[in-house]
Amino acid sequence: MGRWDDLRASLQSAMPASGARFATATQVHGTRVVEHDGVWEGWLRATEADGHFAPRRGTAMAVTIADCVPVFIAHPEGAVALLHSGWRGTAARIVERALAAFSRQGLVATDLRIHLGPAICGKCYEVSADVATALTGVAASGPRNIDLRSLIAEHARSGGVSSITTSPWCTRCDNARFFSHRAGDAGRQVAVIVARADLSRVDSP
Repeated sequence: MGRWDDLRASLQSAMPASGARFATATQVHGTRVVEHDGVWEGWLRATEADGHFAPRRGTAMAVTIADCVPVFIAHPEGAVALLHSGWRGTAARIVERALAAFSRQGLVATDLRIHLGPAICGKCYEVSADVATALTGVAASGPRNIDLRSLIAEHARSGGVSSITTSPWCTRCDNARFFSHRAGDAGRQVAVIVARADLSRVDSP
């Protein structure tokens, strides 16, 4: 767990005003989004979750990815969410779970901004017929290529989000820059988001 300790120390050093809270979780390719709405300090390690939501500024949250999609979601008032969305999470529409968390705080989807970070692209991501069927809802007769970020964007737009951007980077195509599970890498990228307590803007380093 030394990597997380180093990350937390680096984050607090780079952004000392971001707050004293840092949250991670054991990722299980599910749809649970942990809501961080309490007053606490230090490093919170949740179990079996693939998303984080903080309705107030000052909580840094992180997920690890290597081909799956890091989904950054932000509201101008400072509420933020961060998701790890692989094919299972995408098929189960984890992004809709996050949008529901914002809605419960009275924050409407039309005000949200979403960024889909570096992940495997549709040209590189071939899945089985069963997985393709689960992702698209259309029966597939054989393996086919799927663009997870495109599907997540569709789910977000269906939920009312219009401000959606997508990274041009593919973890497999650009394997010299990123770790890729499909390329056989054991390493992972770390995605972090935090709404800094002393600023009116949202940062997603």
